[in-house]
Amino acid sequence: MDLNTIDFSKKQGFICDMDGVIYHGNMLLPGVKEFVAWLRKENKRFLFLTNSSERTPRELQQKLARLGLEVGECHFYTSALATAEFLKKQAPGCSVYAIGEAGLLNALYDAGITMNDVNPDFVVLGEGKSYSLDTLTKAINMVIRGAKLIGANKDTTGPIENGICPACRALIAPIEIATGKKAYFCGKPNPLMMRTGLRLLDCHSEDAVMVGDRMDTDVVAGTETGMDTIMVMSGVSTMETVLTYAYRPTLILDGVGDIPKIDAAQKRERAKAAAVKEAEEAAAPKA
Repeated sequence: MDLNTIDFSKKQGFICDMDGVIYHGNMLLPGVKEFVAWLRKENKRFLFLTNSSERTPRELQQKLARLGLEVGECHFYTSALATAEFLKKQAPGCSVYAIGEAGLLNALYDAGITMNDVNPDFVVLGEGKSYSLDTLTKAINMVIRGAKLIGANKDTTGPIENGICPACRALIAPIEIATGKKAYFCGKPNPLMMRTGLRLLDCHSEDAVMVGDRMDTDVVAGTETGMDTIMVMSGVSTMETVLTYAYRPTLILDGVGDIPKIDAAQKRERAKAAAVKEAEEAAAPKA
């Protein structure tokens, strides 16, 4: 693949997935520190846009700090925040039965949404250890009685240090099967979340890049929003996975650490081309 398909000098904003791109579980991936240092050095705007609903932005900030990477809280936006924002606009003051962790619950509370385990307006599901046969059974019966079903994201699996774990799409499937109702998903590739990310960066889609490890969320979200896309092979996807889709990422890399290297190579090429042009102009006969 032509490494000049994206001119990084012209890109102002970077939206990056986290799981499989920045870390696996509690392990920072190779090249991430160099990538973030490059973003700062080049004055690029960046946002970590994660489909994980478990953690709050502050918890994500603290997690990266424990892994040796200091990033401000303002650089994070989660599917939990996107879900809360969607419900706040669609049904202000609604009540929900939520299955998830602190990231999802805090986002819902902050949006003025109340918890209701009797007759909620919505059943909202994210990832987390609170998922059980008991909570699943409650959710199924609430949906049968009329509650609308909302999923924080469409991810079926997520990478962990020793393999994969089921994610929101896999966890919500039993509710859909038992009730015959389809969930609405608020995370990537929902364009509402992508537009929010671009708005937070104050960046037009043509000037931004989406970096992720999944074709069915990250790459399709960036593509449909009009962004260049980078697929990294550090997460759950393989080249065989990429080839099963009708669309393609703009660029496929081993990891985000390759981005600063490509930018450096592009700068060398531009400097060389400028030097050649200068030499040709100097050697040209004067009129």
